[in-house]
Amino acid sequence: MLNQYETVFITTPVLSESQMKETVDKFKTILTSNGSEIVHEENWGLRKLAYPIQKKSTGFYYLIEYKADGGLISKIETEFKRDERIIRFLTVSLDKYAVAWAEKKRNRKAEKQKVTEE
Repeated sequence: MLNQYETVFITTPVLSESQMKETVDKFKTILTSNGSEIVHEENWGLRKLAYPIQKKSTGFYYLIEYKADGGLISKIETEFKRDERIIRFLTVSLDKYAVAWAEKKRNRKAEKQKVTEE
């Protein structure tokens, strides 16, 4: 059985749009090639950090929600540590309540976008 996880990572703010997309694609490829299913992803954009990391005060935030085998987590976290473009990351295992809350949040956001588009 696959568990559901959520990973948020912060990339260095000096990346161009194409470099950011390339970084995200790299980690999505690692996930999918190891048998995980990406449930949701969100680009949170450039945000101010709570405290400086590696002398940087901003960073690009990205969230990926996926279903994967538990053994894959250590593999992807090793890749995050090896990539110099990543300045922080956090992976959280979602229980059934967190999964339900995330779905509810996505649905609310989709409804809000639908209303603003009309």
